[in-house]
Formats: sequence, structure tokens, C-alpha cells
Amino acid sequence: MKFFRKVPFIITTIFVLLLSLFNMSESAVAAENVSEDLIIFQNVPEAAIEIKDTQIALQAMNVYPDGHFKMTAEGLTWSSKNKNVATVDQDGVVTFSGQNGRAFITVTDGISTDKIAVHKKSSEYLVIKEEGVRYDVIGNAIEGMTLNEKVGQMLMPDFRKWNGENVTEMLPEIEQLVEQYHLGGVILFAENVVTTEQTALLAAAYQEASEKYGLLLAIDQEGGIVTRLQSGTHMPGNMALGATRSAETAENVGQAIGEELNSLGINMNLAPVLDVNNNPDNPVIGVRSFGESPELVAEMGTAYIRGLQTTGVAATAKHFPGHGDTAVDSHLGLPEVPHDKERLLEVELFPFQQAMEEDIDAVMTAHVTFPKIDDTKVISQKDGTEISLPATLSHKVLTGLMREEMEYDGIIITDALNMAAIAEHFGPVDAVLRSVKAGTDIILMPVGLEEVAEGLLEAVETGEITEERIEESVERILTLKMERGIIKSETPQPIEEVIANAEEVVGSDAHKQVEAEAANQSITLLKNDDVLPFDFSSEEKIVVIGNTFISSLYDAVTNYHENTDLLVASGPLNDDQLAQLEDASAVLVGSYTFNVAGRSSDSTQMRMINQLIEHVEAPVVGVGIRNPYDIMAFPEIDGYLAQYGFRPASFEATAAIIFGENNPAGLLPVTIPGADEDVLYEFGFGLTY
Repeated sequence: MKFFRKVPFIITTIFVLLLSLFNMSESAVAAENVSEDLIIFQNVPEAAIEIKDTQIALQAMNVYPDGHFKMTAEGLTWSSKNKNVATVDQDGVVTFSGQNGRAFITVTDGISTDKIAVHKKSSEYLVIKEEGVRYDVIGNAIEGMTLNEKVGQMLMPDFRKWNGENVTEMLPEIEQLVEQYHLGGVILFAENVVTTEQTALLAAAYQEASEKYGLLLAIDQEGGIVTRLQSGTHMPGNMALGATRSAETAENVGQAIGEELNSLGINMNLAPVLDVNNNPDNPVIGVRSFGESPELVAEMGTAYIRGLQTTGVAATAKHFPGHGDTAVDSHLGLPEVPHDKERLLEVELFPFQQAMEEDIDAVMTAHVTFPKIDDTKVISQKDGTEISLPATLSHKVLTGLMREEMEYDGIIITDALNMAAIAEHFGPVDAVLRSVKAGTDIILMPVGLEEVAEGLLEAVETGEITEERIEESVERILTLKMERGIIKSETPQPIEEVIANAEEVVGSDAHKQVEAEAANQSITLLKNDDVLPFDFSSEEKIVVIGNTFISSLYDAVTNYHENTDLLVASGPLNDDQLAQLEDASAVLVGSYTFNVAGRSSDSTQMRMINQLIEHVEAPVVGVGIRNPYDIMAFPEIDGYLAQYGFRPASFEATAAIIFGENNPAGLLPVTIPGADEDVLYEFGFGLTY
């Protein structure tokens, strides 16, 4: 009976204790969310300093007890100790007066204070950072991170679809995953980026979902055939840029792409492709490459990188050590590059080395085997056979070759781990553990987020992977975020302002001009038996024939010549179709291929084109819509232009050349082989009027 009389007292005591613990927990959380320090962002060693028109825009950061940090602008007081040299407004914008000397700029929130020195001497403007442990925000952040948070920084999944529907807005389930796994990044696809306003809203929602650290929001906006944004400009791709032979054009394209991505809140571009396309049979690189010359790829690639990175968007060179000399698509199988290191250094690795010397932000690995670099054999889970270890999982390639020999210290990111070259042969967790041991920093599109995160945690807890190894990657990731200003803000820019700015930038007149100039410079005239440019009266008829993207060619041609017919056909024509061509003054045929089978003279498309050459009285002019190699299947054609891509600006540029409004200026970035190992057209060949 005494016990039961004590029950109310026991329950009350437990309740009080629980309430006390809850209040203590609440207090701890509150304390953790109270800034411990205020520092000037530009004092951080990794922070870039930009002096523009005698001004510097300083920013301040709150640093919290666990080491995480956020930009802040509220409740700050900025002041200058020497206004004769420089003044500062209450937004942190420093303006030099023109007088030589030094001024200390101070910021305070009423509790913490920080300062930074600005200096003018003759025509030189300097910012002198403060030093000390206080400014090692990356080291301090890593020290305060949990293991889960460290592992999360290395994960970059995609949320292309959810329950079968395209993800175009933030979903509660995705928001929870971003927070639960402390994700360091997310990759976006065309399904996610439909309109300018919608894309800006989605990007902002992802950043809001990230609890402590800004997210790397990545995308494959290469230009040409790999263009994800569905609004804005659609820049010609790399091989088109290679045909221009203009590094200035490549830089302008990289800058325009970067400005559009930056305005939307996308801060990492998985571009450019630096593969040297020296294999005409390559099914996956092709026109995504600048060309077959290592020097051309390096020159155009580094120019593109400069343009992109000046906008604050991180660039990514891919696919290391080189996917150009392959005849297998790594999305579908496991390719091999058999060359030794000497050959790789001269060809495949040359553009990557140049990009590294240009301080490329990130390098993406290739799911390709290089047996002369790493002859390690592993057992495939697909069929139990012995296979070579792909570069993505190779310590000899990523750490030995890239880190140690080529002295690269930036981010290493895998190509997508859900591609068949990896997924068919390795388990999801096994692939990730191998890639991290090899030297990877960011794991792109792992198969099974929960399984992979738990697998990595277990590997660290069991000692299979050291926590120090994880921290090396986290340090590089946070360094990139610091350098590119990818930092959470206490008061993000109002989304209305973000959208308004994005709508001005994306698809702007200036960017459309860059797009048009690149396309106009790229179109390459390879054959002209006195049939171009066209100069027909309105009574004379032109017929446009083809299948894939043929309506785009037709639309571009009708802008110059209304009396144009469209005949959609993908194989040899019947008698009725041939009869439609009898009164044609010229026939324009568009070919579209992306593999060896497509350009074979036995394919239905190529049999149709050769049928036209043989049976039609009028001149027949071909347009290689994608691959310049198409002419290998119909060398007897009367005229041929290589376009390198199917974006609207390229069709418009082709039509302008066909009708003599522009002179063709493009030069072949690749060699086009002929029969019996002959050369049909040399690298660098190109006709003009």
C-alpha cells in the first residue's frame, strides 16, 4: 500500500526530471544557434577578394559553437578608421578615395568585432587579411562536425523523379533526405529545370533545406547535345567551338553559360568535356569533345573554364584520364583504353594537365579501364568473370596519377555511379567504398542513398576507411564552397529579386548574340561542287529531306526561301516520293547519326542519301546535323556542311551559309577517314566562298 501511495510522487518526480532535461536540451540547441563570433568573410584564407572599380564588397559571417558558419548582414555596423583612404557604407562596400595609405575597416554586431586592412599604393589596391586560428573556419567546422555530417558532404544524389513524376518543386520527402543525410550536393537534370522562375524557386528551396552548409547544386550544362536548361540560350557544343578555332568565343560561351546558371542559383557545372575525340567510332563523346587534337582541346577547354569560373560557377573537367579513344559507351558497358602512360601524357592527359594549371575547380573520373596504368583485376558481380578496375575506382589513377604525379589538389568527383560500367560489375556500397579509397571526394548519383551512407559510416567505424581520409575530402569540398561563396545566409536574397534578376540574365540579348556568333563561326563547309551558295528565284523549288530534327532545318531554310517543301523520310524513297523531286532546283538532305551503325553505308538513312545522289537531277547538298563523319557514307554528294549539333542557332547559321548571307568559316576539329584507311578530309580542312 505504501508503494501505491508513492506512485503520484514518483510520476511527478519523473515528469519534473523530463521537463528539466527537455529544457536543458532546448537551452543547448538555443546556445548552439547563437553566434559565437563575427568575422569578415574576406579574412578567411580561402575567400577570394575582388576589387572592382576601386570598390570592395565586404561581407560578414556568423560562426557558431559547433564551427558551422553563415553569412549575415543584419544588425551590423561598419566603419573606417581612415576615411581619407577608404570609406565603407553600411552594406560593407568599401570605396577607395584615391589617396595613398592604409585604412582599417571594422564591423561589429555589438558583441563581436572584426577588422581588415585595405591599402592603396600608387595604382595598386590591396586587402590585407587578418591572421589566426579564428579565421580557420574550415578546420574549425570539420572539428565540430559529426561523422554523419562529414560523410553527407561527399554525397551528391539526383532527385530527377519522385514516384514517377518529374521533380520541379521541393517535396517534403526530399527536404527530409537533404537534412537527414546532411547532403553536400545535389545534381539537377532537364526534368528538374523547366522554366526560369521554377528553376530559381527549386534551387532556392534546396539551399533552404540544407541545414548548415550551402549545397553544391550541379548540372550538366555543357552546351550542344548535352544542354539541361529548358529556358535561355542553347549554346553550340564543344566540337562546334573547336571548329571556330576561337578561344575568345569559347570563353564567351563559358561565361554566358555560367552567368545563366549563377542567376538561377546553380553553382556547379559538370563541364567542360576535355576528352580528346581521336576515335571516330566513339559513341558517347563524339561532338561533346572540342576535337581530336590535344592542343586544340586544351586551348578551347581552358578558355571555356576561364569564362565559366569568372561567374562564380565551379567548372568540372571530364572524364579523367580520357574517354575519347573508346568505342563503348560507359553508360552501357565498360570501355578500355589500352595506351601506356607516355602516350596518355601526350594525348589524353594533356588537356587535363592544362586545366589543372588553370586551377580547375573539379575533375570528373571516367568509368574506363586503363590497364597500362592500373592492371588490377577484380571479379565482376555480373557474371563472375575477371575484369580490369575502372579509373573511377583506381587508387593508382586517382591518387597515384592525378594527385601525386599531376599534382592536382582540387575536387575529384565520380561520374554517375548508376552507369552500367560500374553498377553492373560492383555492388552499390562496394563501388562507393572503392571510389573513396581511390581518392574520390564527391560521390555522384550513388545507387541507394541510405544503403551507401550507412555503408560509408560502417567502413569508418570499422577502420576500413579512416576518418582522416573522409576529412581530407570534406576540407576540399568546403574549400570549394568558400572560394565560390556557396555559404548559407542568415537572410537569403528575397526570392522575388532572384527571379527578377534570373529572367533578365537567362536568354538575354547579349547571350543570344554569343550563341549566334559561336554558331556562325562553327559551320564547316567540306564539299562544294559549285552548288553553294543557293541563289534561286521564288519560282524555283527546294526540297528538304530527312527525319531526325529535319523540321528544324526546314524552318531555317524557309526563312530564306518560301518555296520549300519538306519530305520526312528515314529510308529509301518510293517512286511517288522520287516523283516529288523531279521539279526541284535543289535537294537539301539532313543526316543524323550518333554511332558507327548509323553512318554505315548499309543503314537505311545512308541508302536513302545515296539514292538521292544517284537518281535526282538537281544538286544534292547534305547537312551533317550532329556528326561531321556522316559524309563517309556518301562521299559523292554535291555539297556538304558539318553543323555539329541540333540547337536552333546552328540550324539558323547553316541556312545563312547555304543562302550566302554568311561565309563559312569553320575548320574541321577532327580527321574524317575514307575507305581503305585513306583520309577523306584532313583535320583543319574547311572551304569558304
